[in-house]
Amino acid sequence: MSITNKQVAAHAFLRALYADDYFPDHLLDKGREILLRLCGRIETERPVDLAALYALTAVATEEFNRLQDEFWAAGSEIETVARDEIAVDFGFVASAYGFGDADLEDLVAARDW
Repeated sequence: MSITNKQVAAHAFLRALYADDYFPDHLLDKGREILLRLCGRIETERPVDLAALYALTAVATEEFNRLQDEFWAAGSEIETVARDEIAVDFGFVASAYGFGDADLEDLVAARDW
């Protein structure tokens, strides 16, 4: 699915992490794809309220949870800088789709990183 939201389509997800060699690009690419799939689901399912949005972000957060093992295997991890960058991108997605009042902690509440 191609993203129709121009703001999202132009956004460089996980930008600060790509600039740091500690985070393997191939795993950041997977994280970027998780965020783009979330955007695709939002465009397809069109959540009508925060509860519906949080249900979608919980699925994406679980995908990041599973990705953590791959980071460890590559000698990296989803640590403080990565956690913040990922959460900020979840917030960007929420805002880009009209949910500017979404709480960052609620967007990634299912995280174990």
